[in-house]
Amino acid sequence: MTTMTQTSARFREFKMPDVGEGLTEAEILKWFVQPGDTVTDGQVVCEVETAKAAVELPIPFDGVVHELRFGEGTTVDVGQVIITVDVAPGSEEEAPAPAPVQEPVEATAPAPEEPKGRTPVLVGYGVAESSTKRRPRKGAAAPEAAAVAAAVQAELNGHGSAAPAPAPAPAPEPDVVARPLAKPPVRKLAKDLGIDLATVVPTGKDGIITREDVHAAAAPAASEAESVAPSAAEPVAVSAPEAPATVDSARETRIPVKGVRKAIAQAMVGSAFTAPHVTEFVTVDVTRTMKLVAELKEDKEMAGVRVNPLLIIAKALLVAIKRNPEVNAAWDEANQEIVQKHYVNLGIAAATPRGLIVPNIKDAHDKTLPQLAAALGELVSTARDGKTSPAAMAGGTVTITNVGVFGVDTGTPILNPGESAILAVGAIKLQPWVHKGKVKPRQVTTLALSFDHRLVDGELGSKVLADVAAILEQPKRLITWA
Repeated sequence: MTTMTQTSARFREFKMPDVGEGLTEAEILKWFVQPGDTVTDGQVVCEVETAKAAVELPIPFDGVVHELRFGEGTTVDVGQVIITVDVAPGSEEEAPAPAPVQEPVEATAPAPEEPKGRTPVLVGYGVAESSTKRRPRKGAAAPEAAAVAAAVQAELNGHGSAAPAPAPAPAPEPDVVARPLAKPPVRKLAKDLGIDLATVVPTGKDGIITREDVHAAAAPAASEAESVAPSAAEPVAVSAPEAPATVDSARETRIPVKGVRKAIAQAMVGSAFTAPHVTEFVTVDVTRTMKLVAELKEDKEMAGVRVNPLLIIAKALLVAIKRNPEVNAAWDEANQEIVQKHYVNLGIAAATPRGLIVPNIKDAHDKTLPQLAAALGELVSTARDGKTSPAAMAGGTVTITNVGVFGVDTGTPILNPGESAILAVGAIKLQPWVHKGKVKPRQVTTLALSFDHRLVDGELGSKVLADVAAILEQPKRLITWA
């Protein structure tokens, strides 16, 4: 979706678009252009990270960059202007003065034509002063009448005193404009510690007060209170807020929860406490599967694609779903229905520098082994490059997570929201195994299947897991069962 507005015949604005699935915000990771750079239609101007993936945004027109509204690392709401482009450089029309690069909370409202509008603060838009300010403007020719009108209106609004001051008109505006910027948790911390935010010196970007600023302000306040208080006074109330002030930045690092990490946290909490999970385990001899993988690597039909155990495991799961189609379903809470899926969008959990993502292979059930191998290879490489699109992560039905690549035996995976099952594959190791009545070294792995017990009974889940294990033990079942 491309979003743009036209402020004049010369200057055009490009807004943060909804890059897919109704996302409401995105973080600007990197700007590829600066003011004064020439851009062309379709040129990528920045990279943003949504709750699902990193996405490059192209500009939809030609021109010269006039201003960038937000800096890198800023989270911007969908629909906010992020860049202004001069589409007719050199023309006689006067260029608008560039606005300072700012946080999204300061740009939630367009620049007002009049200097006395509602001032945006960190949350909301502050005090509505329209009625207070209109009266002075009507009586601008008489300053004394304007002052009296402002005082009367302030009294009606509940902000005035019993005896109006000689010149109260300019007082409300600086109070609103200079309202300290701080996020709600920081405001609560200041309230708990008894700190007036107006007295705190901000060190955050664009004048935003941080938790550290509040702690720094609390430390001298506490020491001053101790020196003034009598020695017999109880020190408990004064010493209580001192503990947070001794934060050692060398021993702790605080990382903002946003983007992919925020989405992962919300999804996992939602899944774990919504779908009743059941996890079953099975240990299986996959020696024959490993031999098949080695043979397929030499097969001309598989040339140019990556062949590994995950490919055979994915095919085994698809066959098991075909034999037990009821497992491929979803729970519709709103309508109190179980939705049977007649297609399989196979998710593959991928660890990326930005966190865990689960892109899926669309209609994996219809793909041949070479096609499935090619799709797996493309999915993994795209995820590692951070180029997975939101559409690639939507609509999954079941998922595979290969924890074996980290050397662990298995785990108890949490369902991807909206899906019915997830298969965890452990490390394949050489272990002693009874084979044909004798103990021999064999390639062995452990599988774990978690499923939503609202729609998958123990019998059905057990059948699916047993079928996957049977195929990996005897890969010829890929032919006989398919």
